[in-house]
Amino acid sequence: MKRTFLSMLGGAMAVALVAVGGSLSFVSDANAACPTYQGNPHFGTVNLTEGFLPDPWNRSVTAGGQNEISNCGIGAWGWVARRPDYRVQYRTSGASALTFIIQSNVDTVLLVNDPFGNWYFDDDGGVDLGAQLRIANAPAGQYDIWIGSYNRGSGIPATLQISERY
Repeated sequence: MKRTFLSMLGGAMAVALVAVGGSLSFVSDANAACPTYQGNPHFGTVNLTEGFLPDPWNRSVTAGGQNEISNCGIGAWGWVARRPDYRVQYRTSGASALTFIIQSNVDTVLLVNDPFGNWYFDDDGGVDLGAQLRIANAPAGQYDIWIGSYNRGSGIPATLQISERY
């Protein structure tokens, strides 16, 4: 089950109590700027089944965003969009590795949230400062993907590749 940043960070985060329409709710400025898997991804969703072809699967995306993620408590840095850039629904026995690769002419970062709510981050793990993540024995379910950059803003052309072979 996916977890929110608020549930992951617990008491380590400053939380303000705000009255809203006669009821009370918790709001956090830090949490408001952090990535969330809720909402529709910017560039779409793909359903992949173990053994998918073509491998690698490719999609053109735009890297970057308005949210600096170094204060989100997930050991990551860079600028990403709040909603995922792409979503993968993966059907598998759990025996295959799943690799996410970003190709771009600009130094990019890669953030992935797996079906259990675990966060994975990479910077420069691929070719020529490209980001690349490999999740061994990848479980079935929803993977949310953010492609970020080192500067605020977006518009950086990039290609997202997903593979079981690499």
